[in-house]
Amino acid sequence: MKLSLSQRAARMVQSEIRVMSIECEKIKGINLAQGVCDTEVPEAVRVGAKQAIDGGINSYTRSDGLKEIRDAIAGKMARFNGIQCDPETEVIVNSGSTGSFYAACLALLNPGDEVILFEPYYGYHLNTLIAVEAVPVFVTLQAPEWKFSPEDLDHALTSRTRGIMINSPANPSGKIFTRQELDWIAAFAQKHDLFVFTDEIYEYFIYEGRHISPATLPGMWERTITMSGYSKTFSITGWRIGYTIAHRKWIQAMSYFNDLVYVCAPAPLQIGVAQGIRELPERFYTNIAEEYVHKRDLLCSTLKEIGLTPSVPKGAYYVLAGASALPGATAKEKSMYLLRETGVASVAGSAFYHGSGGENLVRFCFAKTDAELSEACRRLRALRFQSEQHLDASPAR
Repeated sequence: MKLSLSQRAARMVQSEIRVMSIECEKIKGINLAQGVCDTEVPEAVRVGAKQAIDGGINSYTRSDGLKEIRDAIAGKMARFNGIQCDPETEVIVNSGSTGSFYAACLALLNPGDEVILFEPYYGYHLNTLIAVEAVPVFVTLQAPEWKFSPEDLDHALTSRTRGIMINSPANPSGKIFTRQELDWIAAFAQKHDLFVFTDEIYEYFIYEGRHISPATLPGMWERTITMSGYSKTFSITGWRIGYTIAHRKWIQAMSYFNDLVYVCAPAPLQIGVAQGIRELPERFYTNIAEEYVHKRDLLCSTLKEIGLTPSVPKGAYYVLAGASALPGATAKEKSMYLLRETGVASVAGSAFYHGSGGENLVRFCFAKTDAELSEACRRLRALRFQSEQHLDASPAR
């Protein structure tokens, strides 16, 4: 038999975010494509990790993480999310929230199981489902408010439906799922006995409304897999410290797969994050939203000024903008034009849709220092388009 890649590998493609980051690096541009936080790491987090290294905490940990960080996460879940969880039996420390989702999918989904995925989606959610041979079924959120209806869920349901994936606040749209929408999802999940996977990595980046963890809704604790982490909150995207919160009857299997794929999250970095959770005051977290809303407003006003009408995000730190004014037949061509002309990298909207819905969209990230974001906006203002453009995210059906 001739050597070849697996069928699974043949279905995978390199992340468009990675592609644009590489292209940006080639010209030493400003990377508004990838969600890499360029803001400062909190001192408590840095010092905690350094002290752990110097103190000899450099070996394997339990597959579910060190007690210090599991205790800290459980305390945070109670205070901020309103979720009571046992740090010994209902918490896993993962290699990022992407690692959390992968371990959860390996433990809870069978090949051919269907998972409802809202689009625009985060590409790693899609590719993780493909990697475990699950089948994504898309529910398209309607711009500019990124809404859906209970009927949309009903239309997506089949006999193979096993779960629903939520990302709130959402990458790339900045949508925050409302209490009414979460109630719809909860009722749907309970009626049809489904898992709800919820990625809450941007839970502190809230500009309008409030964050609600689906696991707090009546009847949802047993079927909700809550995933989050500190890559964004502490500006440590390279540390890969995430976590999973779930009912104890699911957690052990997820821990097995976490061990198989990752062994454990880096030990000294677990200590650094634990120290940050324990020591940073509440004001640190409220400052995040206050700081980032100014970044959001600067970028959105710039995009509007040059004719790339933004969908103003309510959370996270990305902006989807209409790109009809840009030259090019596809979103990829439009984003490459921007990079060539301004040295500012964005991501083609097509990276977040399974069909052609994103071909007139581009995504920008504003998780940058004020100086770098201001320079990116200065460069973008060099492009001015005369015709009034409107956000167009209507997918091909």
